[in-house]
Amino acid sequence: MASLIQEFEYDIFISYRQKDNKYDGWVTEFVDNLKKELEATFKEEISVYFDINPHDGLLETHDVDASLVDKLKCLVFIPIISRTYCDPKSFAWEHELKAFVEQASNDKFGLRVKLLGGNVANRVLPVRIHDLNVSDVGLFESTIGGVLRGVDFIYKSAGVNRPLRASEDHPQDNLNKTYYRDQINKVANAIEEIISSLETGQSKTGEEKAEQWEPERETGKGDKRQGLPRKAISNQKSRKWLIMMISLVMFFAGAFALYKILKGDTKSFDIAKLEKSIAVLPFINDSPDQENTYFINGIMDEILNNLQRIKEFRVLSRTSTEQYRDSNKPTIPKIAKELDVNYIVEGSGQKYGNKFVLRVQLIAANNEKHLWGESFEQEIRETSDIINLQSQIAKAIAEALKATITPEEKQLIEKKGTINLTAYDFYQRGKEEYQNYLSDISNTEALRKAEQLYKKANEYDSTFAPAYIGFANVYWQKRFYKDYFSKNFLDSVLILSDIALSFDDQSAEAHLLKGSYYIERDKPDLAILEFDKAIKYNPNYWDAYALISYQIYFFSRRNKDFVKGLEYSEKAVRLNHGKQLPQLLRILGSQYVWCAGFHEKAKYYIEEAFKLDGDTNAYRFQLAEGETAFQNYNKAIELLNKNYVRDSTDVILLDFLAYNYYMLDQSKEALEYVRKFEDRLEEASWVYYSSMKRVGYVYWQNGYKKEAVHWFDKQKEVSEKALKMGRFYSIDANYDLAAVYAFLGDKKNCYKNLKEVAKVNVCQLWLLSSIKDEPLFASIRNDEEFQQIAGEMESKYQAEHERVRKWLEEQGK
Repeated sequence: MASLIQEFEYDIFISYRQKDNKYDGWVTEFVDNLKKELEATFKEEISVYFDINPHDGLLETHDVDASLVDKLKCLVFIPIISRTYCDPKSFAWEHELKAFVEQASNDKFGLRVKLLGGNVANRVLPVRIHDLNVSDVGLFESTIGGVLRGVDFIYKSAGVNRPLRASEDHPQDNLNKTYYRDQINKVANAIEEIISSLETGQSKTGEEKAEQWEPERETGKGDKRQGLPRKAISNQKSRKWLIMMISLVMFFAGAFALYKILKGDTKSFDIAKLEKSIAVLPFINDSPDQENTYFINGIMDEILNNLQRIKEFRVLSRTSTEQYRDSNKPTIPKIAKELDVNYIVEGSGQKYGNKFVLRVQLIAANNEKHLWGESFEQEIRETSDIINLQSQIAKAIAEALKATITPEEKQLIEKKGTINLTAYDFYQRGKEEYQNYLSDISNTEALRKAEQLYKKANEYDSTFAPAYIGFANVYWQKRFYKDYFSKNFLDSVLILSDIALSFDDQSAEAHLLKGSYYIERDKPDLAILEFDKAIKYNPNYWDAYALISYQIYFFSRRNKDFVKGLEYSEKAVRLNHGKQLPQLLRILGSQYVWCAGFHEKAKYYIEEAFKLDGDTNAYRFQLAEGETAFQNYNKAIELLNKNYVRDSTDVILLDFLAYNYYMLDQSKEALEYVRKFEDRLEEASWVYYSSMKRVGYVYWQNGYKKEAVHWFDKQKEVSEKALKMGRFYSIDANYDLAAVYAFLGDKKNCYKNLKEVAKVNVCQLWLLSSIKDEPLFASIRNDEEFQQIAGEMESKYQAEHERVRKWLEEQGK
């Protein structure tokens, strides 16, 4: 059967090693299924060359059937890449793969195809049925002159690396999470994309291939034609006119471009201004032993961290790219579009014994052009062998993107951690377990393992700063709620952070931890100093931007700055496109409405979050927050009741429903939710501190005076303890005390605390709305002193609201 395009014998050529078809006829079954898929993909008949008995095992010296040369005149060449295929002595390698590459490189289309969508593909379309070692990958890529990109049919589980079967016994156990039927479809679609591009004649990726030139010869009329193309001999005059016209067009185009440059128009050269935004995709562990995944992830993490230290870069967090760990990940351009970056870093590695091999490449996302790439094979004698390599890669990427690395950044990138290999290994294992815990906080076993591994790392090197930071993170997760009102609350975190900083005073992670400690101990000024240092040493630290925005510039008593808070929140959103992104967007929306009073702006970010995770309870809860801030309590209740139908046990939802009824002074309706909220508090074994006064009021209004007094007393106890011990909750404690004392008729203590509330530099909208509608203030609402305080708060809110409005206007938002 002929090819769809004249001059070619076949559309597809299947190349394979016969031994890969002996055991279960995998290749034969693949070809049969592919043909069926092609029938459903193409309107035309597609010709496939597949030799059921290939000349496998022939050496290079053996004769080759001359007819094979014609059969290799095909549009797409599919090698079945196995553990044995990459063998230069085999017939398939020498006389099929290499022969096709040479032949296709010189035919009318060339080896590389410019696809209709603008991307570039190789006419060699590999189908991989085994994970390969690095040397074989390198051999294959050097032969085809590009990266091994194809469709994988690999089943992987513990100790298993075999071809994916059409009917798997336990498909869910496949670590690659691939399905045979989907992979067949991918192969057919890739073939269709290549052939369609060839048929339309848009496949050239570089300069047009030169025509075949003839040697010097006589024309028969006595004149010599030296080195002219065959076609040119018959139409030389027309070609002269064509050349003249092209020259004129090029002259005027060049003159126009020069004129535009001299006039200062640089739009044509915007590529030089392209933002250096980078996503580092999860590195692939090519080791036979999946236990080495932590090691490959550790190298990826350090390369990522080094890139994040370069201020000229915008580097996304690890959580942003973890979603692409699956082998079914989208194309590079699609990933880049989803992550809003211009460059992608890919890598893979193997560790065997005390050696590892690493392959890393930098790709321009718009055209998949490889800007830099290198393979490294390293024996691990000491940690500097790993650290030097990681810093070398970061510097190479910076050089490829023409980024400037300051001396300070260079020092950070080249910083040595520990010289003890065992300590380094324990730390990397601990870090992997801690990541497992963060992915699923119910996985307390992972947290326990992380703690033990961090301790082990410090046993082998007591000066290794990252291990102290890791141990401090574990302590925070384990003890936060248990020790909230203890005298030494989180002091161990401070001690461990200080120890880490004594060995590495430029650790962004240690400064972030220390800043978080100061936040919880209600010392915002000290927290700002630490957060600023964290950002100085890692300008791409999304966690730092998010924490300082939320806990300092919006909800701290003394350091509110809504403009700076919004700037930092937006930076966090730009640096994290992972599973936290919807929540970051909702927090940004909450800051706009709950604090700054911009309802429509808030809705925009809430809707952006909705696009990512759909009609969740969090979506409606956030919308309800906006309605509550603007005193639209009935509308908020309507939204929250939709959540209640879905989940009537959510303790925060129950509290917020009670809050909105409470603000309407509808205590009878609030009672149902207050009781359920109280029950859930006991189950949850933690206290929602500001809610106690509302619970007491609702009980009082419904005639349950004993219960009411209990909760009022509890509110006073918790609030006074928070103020005395300096806890982050103390930002609300004065308000809660003022409300309770107002209801109990103790005006002296009421105004004492209310005046502390009024000392805030900036007033959030929610606080202003609460003061205006708070039922517990009913007895003093008409007092001149209360009116004066409420007026001061409103003035502070309006001033910051106007400041944010001007900032938005200046930003064109």
